[in-house]
Amino acid sequence: MLDRNDPMPGPTSDHRPGHGQAVYGISVAAELAGMGAHSLRLYEQHGLVTPARSAGGTRRYSNDDLTRLARISALAGQGINLAAIARILDLEDTNTALADANTALRHSNAALTAERDRLRDTP
Repeated sequence: MLDRNDPMPGPTSDHRPGHGQAVYGISVAAELAGMGAHSLRLYEQHGLVTPARSAGGTRRYSNDDLTRLARISALAGQGINLAAIARILDLEDTNTALADANTALRHSNAALTAERDRLRDTP
């Protein structure tokens, strides 16, 4: 049995949810994002953010969603329309995926090079 002073089990020791863990209802997410719940619904309608859904269908936002909402807010604050924001976010997501794939390929290449060199040095 856990004592109230014992750390809670889970991915983080500070009791905060992980970045992708959808825990915030729409009203809490709206408050944390500094915008109205109607804006969150509008952004979802335009495909800019896709919150998880509980078994009962309630929207659940994660810290990653809040970060995305902050980016949407910044772009909208620059006068960019929602269609352009959608395109910008899509390009940013693609760029991130490509950068991650490139990093993985560089690591794989380094490992293969090291293995080749090891085999070359083996009598």
